[in-house]
Amino acid sequence: MNYKVKGGKQLSGAVQTNISKNAAVALLAASLLNRGTTTLRKMPKIEEVKRLLEVMESIGVKIEWADNGDMRIVPPQKFDLSSINRASAERTRSIAMFVAPLAHLFDSFDLPAPTGCDLGKRSLGAHVDALSRLGIILEGDEAKHTYHVEVGEKHPADIVMYEASDTGTENVLMAAAKIPGTTTIKFASANYQVQDVCFFLQACGVKIEGVGSTTLVVNGIPDINADVVYSPSEDPVESMFFISLAATTHSKLSIERCPIEFLELELLTLESMGMEYSRSNTYKAENGHTDLVDLSIENGELHAPPEKISERPYPGLNSDNLPFFVPIATQAKGETLILDWMYDGRARWYELMNKIGADVTLLDPHRALVKGPTKLHGADVEAPPALRPATLLLIGMLAAEGDSELRNVYPINRGYANLAERLKKLGASIEAVE
Repeated sequence: MNYKVKGGKQLSGAVQTNISKNAAVALLAASLLNRGTTTLRKMPKIEEVKRLLEVMESIGVKIEWADNGDMRIVPPQKFDLSSINRASAERTRSIAMFVAPLAHLFDSFDLPAPTGCDLGKRSLGAHVDALSRLGIILEGDEAKHTYHVEVGEKHPADIVMYEASDTGTENVLMAAAKIPGTTTIKFASANYQVQDVCFFLQACGVKIEGVGSTTLVVNGIPDINADVVYSPSEDPVESMFFISLAATTHSKLSIERCPIEFLELELLTLESMGMEYSRSNTYKAENGHTDLVDLSIENGELHAPPEKISERPYPGLNSDNLPFFVPIATQAKGETLILDWMYDGRARWYELMNKIGADVTLLDPHRALVKGPTKLHGADVEAPPALRPATLLLIGMLAAEGDSELRNVYPINRGYANLAERLKKLGASIEAVE
């Protein structure tokens, strides 16, 4: 699929934040822990979710996905990995989170190695180290392009995470959930998707202390066999996409159901750049835990921030939100330094913005200098094989004068549902074509 865009238009109206991609895929993995029926409400119809469903169905799981997004997940009497959908598994890094749930079902097994976004070297060292302390040994087999897992005598442990990895913390949570006894996880990620996994496991009967902090205490139980209904929370990264879109196109937009706890530093940074906004009173998401607000973005006069912009573990600026400052910086007066230290290769994709008239210089593999404001223009560009860098190009094209085409937008469809249609409702001129 390609996107054809006629840019340069000011947008207007309201858009609602969808359910979180990262929470959705983590909860699909967590549902494999449950021998009862799991119902996940309003699951996003995105490619990343579809790939995991294809894998789950191939190993015997029954999936019913209603038009309203509610998903009913029924486990088989016996899982069968012999016919696992390798092609689908290899298209998503989220498959790595199947390691812990399957370690409660098999003593030894292989999983196809994931690929997913091309963001340079992304080590699973945090998973390997932490899981080994629980008795689960994860190794890579480069020749077979698989992960091999050997499960010894599982036991609780005190764990210090090698890094505050979101997916690493989720894998350890899922492993500890069904190991009787107390497991303590220090330097854990406290990010939004990790909190959703904690809330889901609590609904399954697992006691977890410290949710939202960097120390989690899990009191595991021997079995989970319950009919559970859970509502994942909204996606702060999708909220940030529309915030960036409004700022870059100099538009006034209302963005509803924004998980404010995971956007506060982003908004503070944008305030320092001259963006004006207002927010509603706080209300709860359907999971009963996450705080939401409605944001109204105004058309402020943008300038470079006083300091560099860099991601940090929560409660810092979210790593997935960092790329959205690139298109904003192209319209801000001065020089904006963006430090993307977390990934070895993501910053190189920011220079693709130069194809539509931006002035982005890659200083080294992690630092990009953006000079603004620049007048953006239309261009024909191949989408990079990485979700967030692909979406920032789309934002730039919507702000650029003239016609653009963003080709092969599968990376965007991994994380956003019906994006072209939603943008049209805001006044954008965009067509999705085969």
